[in-house]
Amino acid sequence: MAKFSALFSSLKQPKPLPEITDAKTIDNDYKHWRIRIFYSMYIGYAVYYVTRKSFTFAIPSLAVDLNMDKASLGWIGSIMAISYGLSKFISGMLSDNANARYFMAIGLILTGVLNIIFGTASSFWIFAICWMLNGWFQGFGWPPCAKFLTYWYSQSERGRWWGAWNTSHNVGGALVPLLIAFCVQYWGWRSAMHVAGGLAIFTGFLLINRLRDTPATLGLPPIEKYKNEELPITQIKENTEKTITVKEIFMKYILKNKYIWILAGAYFFIYIIRVAVNDWTMPYLMEQKGYTSSMDAGKVIFAFEIGGVFGSLAAGWLSDKLFKGGRGPVNFLYTVFVTILISIFWQMSVSNLYLDILIVGALGFFIFGPQMLIGIAAVELSHKKAAATSTGFIGWIGYLGAFVAGGPIGIIIDKFGWDSFFIVTIACGIFACLFLSFLYAARSYNPNTETLSLKEKKIA
Repeated sequence: MAKFSALFSSLKQPKPLPEITDAKTIDNDYKHWRIRIFYSMYIGYAVYYVTRKSFTFAIPSLAVDLNMDKASLGWIGSIMAISYGLSKFISGMLSDNANARYFMAIGLILTGVLNIIFGTASSFWIFAICWMLNGWFQGFGWPPCAKFLTYWYSQSERGRWWGAWNTSHNVGGALVPLLIAFCVQYWGWRSAMHVAGGLAIFTGFLLINRLRDTPATLGLPPIEKYKNEELPITQIKENTEKTITVKEIFMKYILKNKYIWILAGAYFFIYIIRVAVNDWTMPYLMEQKGYTSSMDAGKVIFAFEIGGVFGSLAAGWLSDKLFKGGRGPVNFLYTVFVTILISIFWQMSVSNLYLDILIVGALGFFIFGPQMLIGIAAVELSHKKAAATSTGFIGWIGYLGAFVAGGPIGIIIDKFGWDSFFIVTIACGIFACLFLSFLYAARSYNPNTETLSLKEKKIA
């Protein structure tokens, strides 16, 4: 009982330490911890992605081995998506007032355990339960990262740092077709799930050693003070007054915030496209375009993820430098290109590995831009202390889209063929563009609309 008590105590947010006053010490500590926090959450989230997508690359082999149809396999993915989305939202509210270090690490360890259990099962219902629970603990990954990126990196640089971190999706996604598809091809899908699980458990313990919570818990001043940047006056007051409650965060900065609802609508359609392309391209290539090697089809998905690396970095740089912190223009323009590229891929009936790699890689470049920047916009259009809650909320709505990309799209493909897949994803691109057009010029959200500079007012 004492061990469980200690575990739950470790999940509570640590108390702030007395603020360090020596400028050189502050500078050295910030430089050290910003790099350490970044590479730790980067590796951790990449491995989260491996345990999330391991099933996707086991699908062709698993389907043949256990004689499962597309609808059943799609529903397993949809159950996971709903569970993950709901967990993202609830975990977001919890992690804003929790120790992000342990929150992220424990979730990763448990996803590893569930991948191993999945690899030993043969029943649809055991698969469904395992993947539902996996989805729940997958939700422990994103909100802590949103919190780290908000507390350790300022708004003027956040697009580049967040863009660089967002490539962890792609590194994890690129690792899946290489590692998991390799294991599937040579040792079977069960061994692939076991390898993914073991990697996650090891990485979870590494995160416990490497991560820390917020700068204040190490005696460092807020990042805005360190970077000499502006902060909304309400947030300055809340640094010196009471902590905002979960209810206050949700009601004031989420539920009544029109920007968050518009972002959530766009995210819903963006996620349908991203997950549908990621999950259904491999079966499409093997069934419709005559691919016979899972390794060749995996190379196309690898290109999707690698394209996403460069797309995320470019989106972050463009929004920071060209648009001076504006996320709206990049979100909108990237989504227009996504819609065009899906149309091209649909009409490109010829089977050519290198051409498929080029088109799907370009799709990855453009889809991961808004997937990343919508998350940043949710933070910047709400409140710093609502970072995990705001991203968790839109993440939940986004994963309703991921649900649609699983079972429902699987049923549509079974009933109407692969053309219907492209019609649905193109329509989603058009709707996403419509939502994002309303936020083209949006930069910040503050009910009191009053700001002041930390260089003009000291934090008591």
